[in-house]
Amino acid sequence: MLTGSVLAGTSTYAIPTSVPTDAAVLDPAAVGISYEFFTFPSYHTNVSATIQCEQNLKDLSGSWPPIRIGGTTQDRADYDPSLSAYVSYSVAASTDAPSILTFGPNFMTLAGQYAGSVVLGFNRGHNNISNTIAAAKIAKAQMPNLLAIELGNEPEYYASAGQPVASGTWNAAADAASQANWQMLVGKALQETAIVQACNSLSNPPTWGAAELITAQNSTALSYVKDFSHHNYPGGTVQSLMSHSNVASNLATFSSDVAAALNIGKQYVFGETNSATGGGASGVSPTFGAGLWVGDMSLKAASASISRLYFHHGTIGACQYCWWGRYDIGAPYYGAIFATAAMAGGARIAAIDSGSSAYAVYAIYSSAGKPMKVALYNSDYYAGSGTRGSQSFVLTGLTSTTVTAKRLTAASALSRVDQGSNPTWGGQSYANETCIATGSAVVETTTVSSGKATFTIAASEALLVYL
Repeated sequence: MLTGSVLAGTSTYAIPTSVPTDAAVLDPAAVGISYEFFTFPSYHTNVSATIQCEQNLKDLSGSWPPIRIGGTTQDRADYDPSLSAYVSYSVAASTDAPSILTFGPNFMTLAGQYAGSVVLGFNRGHNNISNTIAAAKIAKAQMPNLLAIELGNEPEYYASAGQPVASGTWNAAADAASQANWQMLVGKALQETAIVQACNSLSNPPTWGAAELITAQNSTALSYVKDFSHHNYPGGTVQSLMSHSNVASNLATFSSDVAAALNIGKQYVFGETNSATGGGASGVSPTFGAGLWVGDMSLKAASASISRLYFHHGTIGACQYCWWGRYDIGAPYYGAIFATAAMAGGARIAAIDSGSSAYAVYAIYSSAGKPMKVALYNSDYYAGSGTRGSQSFVLTGLTSTTVTAKRLTAASALSRVDQGSNPTWGGQSYANETCIATGSAVVETTTVSSGKATFTIAASEALLVYL
């Protein structure tokens, strides 16, 4: 990937005037949010920015962002029907995650009040099927927005974590049998098929993947599966994380797994993802480069038929990759806004570039099969010193005489809101604590000549073109 002072280059891309046959179907709201199980009530009752930040995404797409409630602490949580609090636990410090916790019926009541769809994760690690079924029954009764339930989180780590369900031999085959048994028992208890978000592993496929699970389970067990989920945290430096070719290479790892799910008529999602594991990397996850990664990752995944991505939000006050907390609206949130704006109202999406360079081009198509928008991304790395290079994106096949665009930019890939350097999306930023857009909106206009238009995008910058 190019760095530092980069001479301006030019790339030309032909935008198909009708939707390509290999374009992926778009979910109404592909960019979602994952909340760590024990933190969910606090995000929705104690963090003032949450509802507005979710509302901003809804205002763009027309649908509330889908949420998933789960993570490591879902397999530490037991249901207590007599508990009036949402959750109960004890920690040495407010930034610690509990090693054991309980949750009550009001947890599901709160989740049921969310205006969008919810995937709710329950405990399989403790091997207490009756407890999980009791909780799932309350979820079904209290949550009209319940899309699916998860039965355990990242089971490949159960043995090392000492989880009771993993006693004896524990491997992918043993887990597949366990998942099948729990799917059927919970599904029958709820009298619901297509209710389980299955798999939920972090290890890269094919190990612990959907294809492996599909092969291991019979049609009865699979009838209880709503969709297949995998987790993904690329990690690395800011430069390697935001590299478009690295994003494409990472997602290619999942192509066979996605195909296996689609082959049996099930969606494939990233039930948990973000820049780096463990709440993020302090020098990477809060940066604008990580925000650009969020945007590119979302668009590339959608174009690869990964229907939804749930970006994880962990312990409040100890979460480098979180889009917001009690104070700052982080730079990664801007990438979510960009990707949501790009896909909003679209029916299909196609990656126009090869995936092998630093430059990304995505075309979004209407339900009538016509191009609506083109998202452009220059992942050349600019750290803030020296001359900031640029790339000219020449688009051909355009049919109007002028087009408009909104730009996603910051001072550099290393810009951080908590260090006083806010990105802008179309000239606007999101106010800390409130998540309300501030500043004057900027819309750029470009002339189209003979079906061709040129857009200059600086290193570490993105542009959304409205056709």
